[in-house]
Amino acid sequence: MKMASTEHNVSGNAPVGRKRFWKQADVVPEGQGFVVQLDGRSIRLPRKTPLCVTSRALADALAAEWQAAGQNADGLFSPADLPLTGIAGSMIERIPAEREGVLRSLLAYAGSDLLCYREPGEGKLAQAQRKEWDPWLEWLRKQYGVTLHTSSGVMPIVQPEESLQKLYDAMEKLNAAELAVLAVSVPALGSLVLGLALVNGAGSVDELVASATLDERMQMAVWGEDTEITDRIAGIQREVADAARFLQLARTPAV
Repeated sequence: MKMASTEHNVSGNAPVGRKRFWKQADVVPEGQGFVVQLDGRSIRLPRKTPLCVTSRALADALAAEWQAAGQNADGLFSPADLPLTGIAGSMIERIPAEREGVLRSLLAYAGSDLLCYREPGEGKLAQAQRKEWDPWLEWLRKQYGVTLHTSSGVMPIVQPEESLQKLYDAMEKLNAAELAVLAVSVPALGSLVLGLALVNGAGSVDELVASATLDERMQMAVWGEDTEITDRIAGIQREVADAARFLQLARTPAV
């Protein structure tokens, strides 16, 4: 993280444990948006774009996470302390500059979507997958007219080209904030279907994470709690919750 001569520059590659260097984070109206400042100087993203958003609620939340960052005994902070800023950076810089690449990257998840790969046979896991995952695939069909094939085992599935095109067309209509949220939630959940459900408000964070971690939860039900698995689930929960909160704030009218 480097500082420009008059402004703070936020780098996604900032070293873990950077020392807090500001006293106060504030929001300042500017044009049609709201700029987040540290000690009166605008925060700049890696491509030098100011951290400026159109929602006052989102700007206040961004400033709040900067105000909280590094408020510990050693005064250190890391990018993990600034999850909303990370998503905002994607919305402001990455999506406009790399929109087509982002769309194609997200679409690739349709070919490996968690919900489409099932346990063979009629065991408890296979039954649980049908019970929890089939409703999401049915939601996708009703919402977008998209049908995805499922498979038992790990052999790759070739999804219908028509389905892929419909998914692309649906995502192409999303705004930068929604795509930035998908770019976080889809990899976290391992599912484009669940990511789209989040953006559409079709399920709560808890419901979506529970579906995405069904296999792990059933494994622990048999073999007992595993801290590595519980830590992973908690990490997914945080990422998806941050993405959902960001979207809610970004959709709040600027007043």
